Amino acid sequence: MSNEDFNKRLFKFFDDHQKEYIQRLSDAVAIPSVSAWPDHRPEVFRMVQWTKSFMESLGIKIELADVGEQKLADGTKIKLPDVILGTYGNDKLKKTVVIYGHLDVQPAQVSDGWDTEPFVLTEKQGKLYGRGSTDDKGPVISWLNVIEAYQKLNEPFPVNVKFVLESMEEYGSEGLEDLLKSLKDTFLSGVDYVVISDSYWLGKEKPCLQYGLRGICYFFLDVECSTKDLHSGCFGGTIHEAMTDLIAVMNTLVDGQGRILIDGMYDEVALLLPEEEELYKRITFDTKAYCSEAGVEKTIQKDKEQILMHRWRYPSLTLHGIQGAFDGVGCKTVIPRHVIGKFSIRIVPNMKIATVEKLVEKHVQNIMKGRNSPNKVSVKLEHGGDYWVADPNHPQYVAARKATIAVHGIEPDLTREGGSIPITLTFQEQTGKNVLLLPIGASDDGAHSQNEKFDIINYMNGMKVMGVYFQEVARV
Repeated sequence: MSNEDFNKRLFKFFDDHQKEYIQRLSDAVAIPSVSAWPDHRPEVFRMVQWTKSFMESLGIKIELADVGEQKLADGTKIKLPDVILGTYGNDKLKKTVVIYGHLDVQPAQVSDGWDTEPFVLTEKQGKLYGRGSTDDKGPVISWLNVIEAYQKLNEPFPVNVKFVLESMEEYGSEGLEDLLKSLKDTFLSGVDYVVISDSYWLGKEKPCLQYGLRGICYFFLDVECSTKDLHSGCFGGTIHEAMTDLIAVMNTLVDGQGRILIDGMYDEVALLLPEEEELYKRITFDTKAYCSEAGVEKTIQKDKEQILMHRWRYPSLTLHGIQGAFDGVGCKTVIPRHVIGKFSIRIVPNMKIATVEKLVEKHVQNIMKGRNSPNKVSVKLEHGGDYWVADPNHPQYVAARKATIAVHGIEPDLTREGGSIPITLTFQEQTGKNVLLLPIGASDDGAHSQNEKFDIINYMNGMKVMGVYFQEVARV
């Protein structure tokens, strides 16, 4: 039987079992596996066990890797969820693909502004609403549904598969990096490719493959002016206030056009080469829809190419908030004794985290010298993650492009993403192999927002792309 004939049977099988796939996702969404809520840790454990049972029913060999304990803010410790290591097939003549995904989800409550119960999968107008539907339970279950479909159709699976499924991704992937490093010469040895489906299309209609992610440097800017909060009527105008210093420094970080004002911050940014610039011209991108999804009237940049470049390949600085300042209802005439400003810099090739940290420290010191303030001021890199970029012409990407064309009938856009998935770089470093980001969700899925959803058509077509991807990568 030709691949084309089998794919017709495979696609029909998916279509015929749509209700079962929706129910399966519903069962997974019903488990509120919120990694950020310590009191929900048993639910995270339950999600691990649910997935383990499903995988074992497909004949996938499972090992649960213990990654230790999590220390909470009050000093108590709780167990981290085990990481699922799955192995399907061990044919030396076949390629081996590593699939990464996560089973935990972001916090969600109806009171946050959801139109439906977040942990009850609700179907409305071809969309499946529920926390984790698209991030990342839907894609993880899709990979498993593909394996099941091949089995039901009595078709030999084209490749060996290894799964790495964690349950702390939404809370920093604690313990995973160390685990992957320990598995470099065992579980991860001899693999050929890594694929991750934990991101989204650039728009709502056209599929894409992603070959780059920005990194992040998250800073805490700490200012302390007194041993206690003070009354502004008694002390205002006579002391150097912490909030005044903080706002002054934060106001020097970025201008109204989004350009970072810290000296030297652009020195290491990779030059834009003609071949890369050409990629942006071919990408389908609706600027009006982008503004609509963001809820804004206009963007800083005017043309499509510049918007995409500033979203993906140039650094950006965002002010996130101030800890310790009064933010309640009504009026409070307080001078806060201690405030912490929080901001982040998204980094790109070839920026180095250590260099960014030094430049920020020097900038803050220079600004404070000019203010002649006695206040205690410090800036700390709270956490950092490197950027990641792959070769979009690598054979694995070519295989994924062929799979996309077989399902959607069009060539996917080759895109990057402005956010960070730090574990992507870890997989690349520990395996030495190409990593592919294969999104199946749409840009408006609202992964971390209220009313997160997964379009049924994306669910179904996503499985079809995955099914063909395995065939194509086996032929590389």
